[in-house]
Amino acid sequence: MRISRRNALSAMALGTLGLTNPVPLRGEGSNVPSKFRYCLNTSTISGQNPGLLKYIEIASKAGYDGIEVWVRDVEAALNAGQSLSSLKRFIEDHGLQVESAIGFAPWMTAGEAGFVQMEKEMQMLAGIGCRRIAAPPAGVPVDTALDLFAVGEKYKILLDLGRLTGVMPQLEFWGSSPVLWHMGQVLMITAVADDPDVKILPDVYHMFRGGTGFDTLKMLNGSLIDIFHMNDFPENKPRVQQDDADRIYPGDGAAPMSQILTDLNNMGGEKVLSLELFNRSYWEEDPNLVAERGLAKMKSLVGEIA
Repeated sequence: MRISRRNALSAMALGTLGLTNPVPLRGEGSNVPSKFRYCLNTSTISGQNPGLLKYIEIASKAGYDGIEVWVRDVEAALNAGQSLSSLKRFIEDHGLQVESAIGFAPWMTAGEAGFVQMEKEMQMLAGIGCRRIAAPPAGVPVDTALDLFAVGEKYKILLDLGRLTGVMPQLEFWGSSPVLWHMGQVLMITAVADDPDVKILPDVYHMFRGGTGFDTLKMLNGSLIDIFHMNDFPENKPRVQQDDADRIYPGDGAAPMSQILTDLNNMGGEKVLSLELFNRSYWEEDPNLVAERGLAKMKSLVGEIA
């Protein structure tokens, strides 16, 4: 469905006036235990660039429930001759659900270009059965003092696009970002959006890198988080010097994984644990073994809190 630019601009101008739905912080219903599903973010095995079809085969063979794709890989598969319907069939034939996608539409920046790109990507992803897309601070100049009220109004528009396309945007913060690095910022954005469908996309590494305390998870109602990026960080390197390549398998580092998983479990709602790594040494290994090892480690950690 094509979304009217006039409607988008009108929604941006109107903001959130008249909306009364609260941000889903911890509250009634949060004592229903979570159910965990396991997902492979394809960045984890992307070093040898096997392509989308191979990512799907590897995730399926390893035993994952779902896969988290990257927009660029879907586009590359289409450019190589696949169709949306053929990709969807291939994914279904391998028993996977496309839980989410990683894209970099600059929706927080001025103008409509970011929304145009996001709409296009949402419509493409809907064609392969994808349910969600990350909404990070891509394209925001590093010297920008981000207006969280304005971003909240824009996020409300993204949610409208998500409902129309069937691909819901999840607010993502980057721990090393100079503009959006802390969970407190994204919680404010969701409060301004004031919408029952707000979602955030937390990540162990990004929480640590940006200084978000892990006790923050205790504040949240389960409806706020669908997907949680699983990884870990080494304890022998200063926090502010760590980058994406330092991520290691969950349980192999200093993150309080038992606490994290217990809090995710206690907040209620189904949770997708998506393994997202960018470790160059893992990239040099057999991607099948990396995928299998990552899944085994996540399941072992979940088993410890059962």
